[in-house]
Amino acid sequence: MTTEAGYPSLVDRTTAIEAGSYVIATTFLGNAAVFALGDGEVLFVDEGGELRVPAHDGGLLVASVAKGVLLTGGADGKVLKFAAGHTPEPVGEAKSGWIDALAIGPDGSLAWSSGKQVFARDGKGAVRTLEAPSAARGLAFAPKGYQLAIARYGGVSLWFPRLDAAPKELAWKGSHIGVTFSPDGRFVVTTMQEPALHGWRVSDGQHMRMSGYPGKVRSIDWTGDGQQLATSGADAAIVWPFQSKDGPMGKAPKEIGVRPARVSHVASHPKAPVVALGYEDGCILIARLSDGAEILARPAIPGGPVTALAWDAVGARLAFGTEDGEAGIVALPEA
Repeated sequence: MTTEAGYPSLVDRTTAIEAGSYVIATTFLGNAAVFALGDGEVLFVDEGGELRVPAHDGGLLVASVAKGVLLTGGADGKVLKFAAGHTPEPVGEAKSGWIDALAIGPDGSLAWSSGKQVFARDGKGAVRTLEAPSAARGLAFAPKGYQLAIARYGGVSLWFPRLDAAPKELAWKGSHIGVTFSPDGRFVVTTMQEPALHGWRVSDGQHMRMSGYPGKVRSIDWTGDGQQLATSGADAAIVWPFQSKDGPMGKAPKEIGVRPARVSHVASHPKAPVVALGYEDGCILIARLSDGAEILARPAIPGGPVTALAWDAVGARLAFGTEDGEAGIVALPEA
């Protein structure tokens, strides 16, 4: 099928779902598509139908996903882990205040923050606590080892929870609200309150400034090969190269999926050089990195922007959700 706009289309392969609340995040657990919802519930959808699991009183505020794991944090100060099955496992809490940020690390490690308090839990369940210099807005584990990056005002703290030493500080003025390690561990990159990214080379703290966005960057995702970083915040996905020792410095990014609406969310395919792009007008495109070829997964629909996208483990299905509680699953044709 081809649309009037000229895009090949997967719209007729989309199963619509009424999530009914702001979709904070989506992922796949087993065969089920799972949606973390702002009203405090987690929605499971599979061949057997839908199941809504109450999770957080007062609302679900943040979520983090990894292979086979969904971590949620709420206004009730609780942190829940969903893995096999539908029953949530309580794994952490903040005794006062709500949960601001979450992260899932290697070997079963987890982290969460509330205000300045940061909690790291290793795979054996031991919890260590750190007070950050300012409110911890973003968390990310290094791909190897037990090291946590903490984004906050003025930069990033690199903390080894098992050591008594003070964290290593990577300073840059401004408010840093999200953070990620490159899959090879060489770089740390933050999203900022201003329309920009900032990065550091971990080995020596060399700065990398990625600016020029017309809007705030709210979504970033590494490509399946770990060599490029896809980002939202413009009327196309901006994809930065990280193959060289200097990362993107001195190199122009790619732009894919140019449309008359800003990209609000990105999700890289787990195996192919392809990125799913969600837009503020509700449209979803699947774009190929090599030549920018596009397939329409969802047309622009009046309502909320796309707030969540996720591929299943093999890249055969794409789940999505929006700000106004619409959701769905796109099934790609078999090769």
